[in-house]
Amino acid sequence: VQLQASGGGLVQAGGSLRLSCAASGIAFRWMNVGWYRQAPGQQRELVATMTAAGTPNYGDSVKGRFTISRDIAKNTLYLQMNKLQPEDTGMYYCNSWVLRSDYWGQGTQVTVSS
Repeated sequence: VQLQASGGGLVQAGGSLRLSCAASGIAFRWMNVGWYRQAPGQQRELVATMTAAGTPNYGDSVKGRFTISRDIAKNTLYLQMNKLQPEDTGMYYCNSWVLRSDYWGQGTQVTVSS
């Protein structure tokens, strides 16, 4: 199983980025999926999740700005991030889980400059 995250980078405040997470060895259509982030010296926090049925959930700090989605045919998870703020800076990880199976990608760095 491999989750390959990409799309991070350096962006100015107010800008946008779209993260992608391509999966191999598992099928997102049957899995819960999510994005988490971790800033230096801080704990990993929930950004957004989506159940296998397609129901999204967002962390309070990103509601109205970020959108989680998935392309079942491409087996890829996305995170569209708009109106980025410096506090959104961190390493972003994709996650997929069901029952006792829990998989993490390697992370992609997002840096938002003020």
